[in-house]
Amino acid sequence: MPFFTIETTYHLPIYRQRTYEAETLDQACDLAIADEGWDDNRSDVETSGDTYVTGAWEGRDAAYSGPRLAFPSRFGEQVQRKAGHFELLLGLLKILIHVPEEGSMDVELWRRRADVAIAKAEAILAGENDPIEGAAS
Repeated sequence: MPFFTIETTYHLPIYRQRTYEAETLDQACDLAIADEGWDDNRSDVETSGDTYVTGAWEGRDAAYSGPRLAFPSRFGEQVQRKAGHFELLLGLLKILIHVPEEGSMDVELWRRRADVAIAKAEAILAGENDPIEGAAS
């Protein structure tokens, strides 16, 4: 039976709580984002993200020593899958909002693309592989 080296990770929220003097909440948020000091940070292990695959290699202890294997999309980071697909969905909506008359080749082409995009979005939400692996994200 073959061996595979799989690299997984999860996001661990690191936070800090500081008080900022500002005229508005918007300005206080700007100050907090611009503040580069993190010497008083804390880890929030109870709200860490889901574990996801970041790399796969064939062989024992083979991380970064050979060709990286493509792994099924459902094992990737779900937040990134959603974010990557958002741009495609937005583009399709922009095109479909200006649909010419029915029966046009362009309309049918974009409707087929929309069907594929909807299927992928549903797969992402269900935690399943993309309907067509290797399709544009």
